[in-house]
Amino acid sequence: MVPWFYLAGKMVIGSSKKVVADQIEEVRRICALVVDDDPLVRRIHGMLLARYGLETEAAENGKEAVDLFLSGKTFDLVLMDMEMPVMDGLQATQRLRGMGVSSMIVGVTARGLEAEKEAFMATGLDACWVKPLNAEAIISVLDELAKKLL
Repeated sequence: MVPWFYLAGKMVIGSSKKVVADQIEEVRRICALVVDDDPLVRRIHGMLLARYGLETEAAENGKEAVDLFLSGKTFDLVLMDMEMPVMDGLQATQRLRGMGVSSMIVGVTARGLEAEKEAFMATGLDACWVKPLNAEAIISVLDELAKKLL
């Protein structure tokens, strides 16, 4: 497990909490994009991520997520719903990976069938969880994100 902690409201990856006060502002904030057509799920996931010091932004469907990346925005983590109108999570993940996006993309789905989760994973996901995520799942995702960012 890669050590990470929160300092001045920011997720910090490393093994020491000893950071000089004037260096705190240099710590890079970890940014996450929550993509889900359900406003309640977007809010729950956004609040959980914010609790752990991540900056969050939200999109209602896969097309909005792709458009955010096309506009030049970058995110360290994307929580991607599987089933959405306009562009679903499978299409959006394939499109993002095709654009060269290397962000950690974690699929979230209300469906628990292994075959459906495997199909979603095959689009380029780093992980897939059943939603809504809880604090334990978010911590597990952040542990994996910390490994990827090091």
